[in-house]
Amino acid sequence: MGADRERFSTATRLKALGEQAAARVYRAQARKAPRRSRLTGRAALLALVVCSLVVALAYPMRQWVSQRSEIAEQQRQAEQARRAVEKLRDEKARWQDPAYVERQAREHLHFLRPGETGYTVVGGGSYDSRPPQGEGMADRAWYTNLWEGVDRVDARG
Repeated sequence: MGADRERFSTATRLKALGEQAAARVYRAQARKAPRRSRLTGRAALLALVVCSLVVALAYPMRQWVSQRSEIAEQQRQAEQARRAVEKLRDEKARWQDPAYVERQAREHLHFLRPGETGYTVVGGGSYDSRPPQGEGMADRAWYTNLWEGVDRVDARG
């Protein structure tokens, strides 16, 4: 029976110690300050550093983006200028050809070769001085366009 008693007293002691430990934990939890927020000092410092970097890099990034768009625009304009130069070179090469020059002089200036007879129809059978439908200013002789312009200005008074 003595062993039973010792066992019982050890079990009782362990139970009492467990109750005391639980009471201490409960009291310690009750004494603790209300739960702190999850934002610690390190997290606040990290957030401050990240915000500072964002603010510090915002202006240079905006400048970089705008400069990239300006570069793209300049490249587009350079390509257009290259195409225009190529077109002008082609036109210059055509004007170096004597047959082309002669054709242009015959069409636009109504030049004739020696021995040819040129005819110019004035009015075209109609009293109306406007060109027929489909005939633009480029399709008529230069002097027709000139006189038509003088007539229009004279009619305005």
